[in-house]
Amino acid sequence: MLNPVVTVGIFQKQPDPKVFSAGQVIFEEGQPGDEMFGILEGEVDILVNGKIVETIETGEVFGAGILIGIKNRTYRAIAKVDTKLGFLDQEGFLFAVQETPMFAIQVMKSYSERLSRLQRMI
Repeated sequence: MLNPVVTVGIFQKQPDPKVFSAGQVIFEEGQPGDEMFGILEGEVDILVNGKIVETIETGEVFGAGILIGIKNRTYRAIAKVDTKLGFLDQEGFLFAVQETPMFAIQVMKSYSERLSRLQRMI
């Protein structure tokens, strides 16, 4: 589990959080992208092949694969409830990693755990 204080702190520093209503699609499986997200408030359902594989909450991150070489999104993300997301593009991600090395470890841990869960589902 990520340390929500460190994670949320980094995403709270970013301007203009994105707000999604309950049921709104954040991104689609197979879609290209250029940013990762941190949940500032709310919950997000992660779906593969139309099936919910997990629900993530405030303080957790998702979509990081796009910033480390994955070409397209490997799952669908939908706001489960009204949700506020901070986001980082490649430049913001690299800056956060330089300034807060623990953030990089937390993102890698989250990414690898999610990837393992998704692979078991497929």
